[in-house]
Amino acid sequence: MVTVNPTKPLANSEQWRNQTVPASSPDFNRPLKHLTHLDEWHRMGEANIFPPGSRVELINGEILDMAPIGFNHSGHINRLVKLLTKLIPDDVVPSVQNPLQLGDLSEPEPDFMLLKPHEDFYTSRHPIADDVLLLIEVADSSLRFDQNEKLRLYALHSVPEYWLLNLNDLCLEVYRKPSGEAYAEKTTLRSGDSVTLSQLPDLSIQVAEIL
Repeated sequence: MVTVNPTKPLANSEQWRNQTVPASSPDFNRPLKHLTHLDEWHRMGEANIFPPGSRVELINGEILDMAPIGFNHSGHINRLVKLLTKLIPDDVVPSVQNPLQLGDLSEPEPDFMLLKPHEDFYTSRHPIADDVLLLIEVADSSLRFDQNEKLRLYALHSVPEYWLLNLNDLCLEVYRKPSGEAYAEKTTLRSGDSVTLSQLPDLSIQVAEIL
């Protein structure tokens, strides 16, 4: 047996610990993937490892280059911001493309979130899943990634309500009741429909206003 010892085990992860593979294993000579944890990720940011303007996110320990934001995508984010910030209670915190800490291995930057009140507006820490009232991703070129990898990530960490604004099919996919790596409830809405937020039941919008 050959023991595989990475240079730095991941925090709170059994993934690297006590990992062994037989010398005869067909995968023995394959390169090992180095997964990055949050502490290392933050040190990279502080050291300016990434060029200014880089769109990178940490997802399940991997550093991913995200697609550039087109004008249709950014315009829909602007529309969401303008509409929802007028409707939410004064103490709810809107967050636009800011980090969300999910465990030790992920820190995505959702397009838009509504967060629970916080006395310092999250200046002392990044929000976590328990702080989220609503999370929205706007998707065109990233649609499959947002419908699969991002959805599993948000469900696994119990984000209570995930909206996917699907610009390709001109619909709003509403996911609720996280259970494991999926959501038990999915509703697809189109222009002419309305939606009420599960965590803010006094707030309803017309889907046409954000499509």
